[in-house]
Amino acid sequence: MDSFEEAAVEACRVAGEYLVAEFERESLDANYGPDDVKAAADRGSERRILDVLTSAYPDHGIFAEESGKRAGESDYRWVVDPLDGTNNFCSGIPYFGTAVALLHENDTVLSVVHDPLHDDTYVAERGEGATLNGKSIHAESDVTSDHATVSFVIGIDVLRDDELKRRADELDSALFGHVKRVWKSWAPALDWGLLARGKLEAVVCFHPDEVEQHAGWLLAEESGARLATEGDLFVAAASDEVFAELESLF
Repeated sequence: MDSFEEAAVEACRVAGEYLVAEFERESLDANYGPDDVKAAADRGSERRILDVLTSAYPDHGIFAEESGKRAGESDYRWVVDPLDGTNNFCSGIPYFGTAVALLHENDTVLSVVHDPLHDDTYVAERGEGATLNGKSIHAESDVTSDHATVSFVIGIDVLRDDELKRRADELDSALFGHVKRVWKSWAPALDWGLLARGKLEAVVCFHPDEVEQHAGWLLAEESGARLATEGDLFVAAASDEVFAELESLF
């Protein structure tokens, strides 16, 4: 696992350096759709990540946001989000990152989330806990639910389906009034990092996108967050009190 982690961290670091350079020169080459945006930086970051991973492990499978699936001969598969927070990136909002997860026979065993603007790297390994820049972190908060900040995440499928959108609006309304702030960052991988270090009180995801969910959920698990799932609804909290409050809502 050490070699897997080393490759994943290096891939995110190389991609992060590229993204920061593009962000600082306001590279806004992008295609804007009705519900999503695809930037040239997404593709550039993904190429750099895949160069590192495929060089180190040419037999591994890959699912990457831009290029899709690549079959492998191994039981291992990488899931790659090369630019988590593309909308933020293109709008000049300094909140974006990269996320890489390694799956073994569909079980997530390694997660790396990198915030390049702060040079912060979160790592979670199955059964080994979570770290930030090599130091152990824990999803612990003494903030009560009425003062809590909760990240609410929806996947792109929700925006393209009227019934899912209706359900997401119901969940959003349920949160409103029960917590201090509902945070919608459009960079969920970084939100998972904040939860894992106790800076956010909870993350609630509805039909999340696979490319960041694998990395984020393992980070929450290994940092000791309180977890619940029901279908495509995922709840993770940094305290028993906030977790109980969210469970009662959903």
